[in-house]
Amino acid sequence: MILRERYRTADRALFDYTGALRPSLADPLLRELGRAANHSVLWCGCAAVCAAAGGRARRGAVRGLLSVAGASALANGVLKPLLPRRRPPARTDPKFLRRRVPIPRSSSFPSGHAASAAAFVTGVALESPAAGAALAPLAVAVAYSRVHTGVHWPGDVVVGAAVGAAVAWSTRRWWAVRSREPAAVQTTSTAPALPGGAGLLLIVNPAAGSSAVADLLVPALPAALRVDLDLGQDPSTQLPALIAAHRPRALGVCGGDGTVAAVVAAALDARLPVAVFPGGTLNHFAHDLGVLDLDETARAVQTGHAVAVGVGQVTVSGPTGRTVRYFVNTASLGGYPDTVRLRQRWEPRIGKWPAAGLAMIAVLRTATPMPVRIDGDGRAVWLLFVGNGRYSPGDQVPMSRSHLDAGSLDVRYLRADRPFSRVRLLAAAATGTLGASPVYRHRHTGSLSVQVAGQPVALATDGEVTADGTTFVFRVLPAAVTVYRLPDAPPVSEPEPDSGAAASGPSGVGG
Repeated sequence: MILRERYRTADRALFDYTGALRPSLADPLLRELGRAANHSVLWCGCAAVCAAAGGRARRGAVRGLLSVAGASALANGVLKPLLPRRRPPARTDPKFLRRRVPIPRSSSFPSGHAASAAAFVTGVALESPAAGAALAPLAVAVAYSRVHTGVHWPGDVVVGAAVGAAVAWSTRRWWAVRSREPAAVQTTSTAPALPGGAGLLLIVNPAAGSSAVADLLVPALPAALRVDLDLGQDPSTQLPALIAAHRPRALGVCGGDGTVAAVVAAALDARLPVAVFPGGTLNHFAHDLGVLDLDETARAVQTGHAVAVGVGQVTVSGPTGRTVRYFVNTASLGGYPDTVRLRQRWEPRIGKWPAAGLAMIAVLRTATPMPVRIDGDGRAVWLLFVGNGRYSPGDQVPMSRSHLDAGSLDVRYLRADRPFSRVRLLAAAATGTLGASPVYRHRHTGSLSVQVAGQPVALATDGEVTADGTTFVFRVLPAAVTVYRLPDAPPVSEPEPDSGAAASGPSGVGG
């Protein structure tokens, strides 16, 4: 009782202090700021700016909006009805009449505006500390505006902000924050030093928005030969012809992960080193390798510093014959390849991101279990994920790799042969208990055999549907390709703003 009385006394004192402030230009500004934050309109606008900036800020925008949704539901839908509190008497207090803000009829405790503001900024900051720091003053101003305009007690704002920050922080339990540290690569390698980029054939994917990034390389690598991919042809046929025609000493690639995978496959066949310049949207391979800085990679090309990284290989057998595919990040069977195909079909009409979202909803709604034999063991699964290297975290959606030359595959699949498997899967994902769920399986191995019963199914590698088949044999080729990288690559910082479109997470990396 004593603590409650002290709390109320301090609350009233702070409230009266703000009410006694003299009229100023801040009054209309704070009033309009509070209105702009109604229904989280302000935060949706900030999310659009972050999305346009790309990189970590884009992921921060997604996490921030999800945090706002959770914080708003908790504050307005649960805490306000359970813990009602009268609003401050601003209607009759002359000190607040000049602020002309309608007093809401809902409970004063806690502040929904403060909860949403703290949730959005904390969510953004988890992915991009720089973007979070830039938005923090705006969140503080929104929270304070609720006291300044007389619609909340100060304590309501403090508790609301704490609720929002806690909700945003809790998203880490079911959606891990991507590590800023590059993956460990123990194997150094030799590569030709190419002063000025002489002897480097730079392959650019213009569809990924990479042209602007490639232009930035001209001062550092003026002697490199740049070739834009013909979007009307399969890269697997273009690249060998380009290598035969120009006889380069090394290949450079500027594009998303799908383009990187195609160039790496060509480099394996031609026994050439590769320089990776991130030109896609998510650039997972460049993140994990620690080559986001264009100037540093250009210096590695000129000095010949390189490492050897592992590459995933899958042999696909089906009615049309046998084919071999390589992947630098991930391969998957089941729901994700179907989502990619629907996205590609709808993308020309509505754009890639809306098409990806609608395709995912459509596939989840109509998905049927996929009967398979995994290393001879019969199963029915919703999705099978195979990562090149060890991904983390092990009990959530995989986000990044700890090693790139460990010689192992990261295998995960979602079982469909358990009662209520779809419901249990969604519940485990929502509560952050996926690792303990009986419908989730995870292991590391050097090879994997998957046989599909019935009709051929699609295989997606690095975000692109690349083949259909009934038998898939996966293996890892440790230290198979030489990639330019300076020694002791520094921790990954904010990436260059990128353009172009891509898919979602590491389970399907766009290119």
